[in-house]
Amino acid sequence: MGLIETYKRLKKEEKPLTCGAVVLGAGSAQRMGFDKMTVMLDRQPVLVRAVNAFQLSPLIEEIVVVTKTDRIEEIADLCRQYNLTKVSAVVCGGKTRTESALAGVMALKKDCRLTAIHDGARPLVSQALIEACIRKASIQYAAIPVVRSTDTLRGIDEKGALTGIYDRDKIVRVQTPQVFQTELVKGALSDAVQKGLTFTDDATAVERLGMKIQAVEGEEDNLKLTTPQDLVIAQGILERRKGAVE
Repeated sequence: MGLIETYKRLKKEEKPLTCGAVVLGAGSAQRMGFDKMTVMLDRQPVLVRAVNAFQLSPLIEEIVVVTKTDRIEEIADLCRQYNLTKVSAVVCGGKTRTESALAGVMALKKDCRLTAIHDGARPLVSQALIEACIRKASIQYAAIPVVRSTDTLRGIDEKGALTGIYDRDKIVRVQTPQVFQTELVKGALSDAVQKGLTFTDDATAVERLGMKIQAVEGEEDNLKLTTPQDLVIAQGILERRKGAVE
């Protein structure tokens, strides 16, 4: 029985709406210039803030954190220090994002119907977005948050010359968390790794099997910390949030 047929059979065996989460923090951070996962952002390490968003979600049953081999003990200590009780394991990532995502998914212990995969470098993800992605994935194969571009989009060649223009109404920027039926994403990532394929997001591994990915409206605040300037922007977002609460 093929992966798609197996998934369709499992989908008929409806389970309660439960979701495990994999938070990826094993990247090289070359453009940041330093390890962004443990840099402090408003008195919390970036990775802790990202994990805590899933800790607070009532739809999340379990969390696995993926990090570098030499930081497993440090990250595990941080999870204990910040009382991230849903974290069941801190595991070593692979050489690529796809390998790291698979390592995290395979380390989940609970039999959750859904699995969310999130960039640890997106520490400002909201509870509303987490829930929207989970609920969309619960009735579809997979769901990912996207935001539309407000800029004009152009192509560029290896020499720096512009090559064309793209219709921005038909192009979106992809975010995380990306949420999938658990057995589906396990199969898709395993197949990709076995074939030596790697992708910059996990939905592509699922999509290459012929599955349609459903879009959820993302959030501009859910930025990915890539450069030092992004930390300044993130701090500004947190200050704005505090002001809104006050």
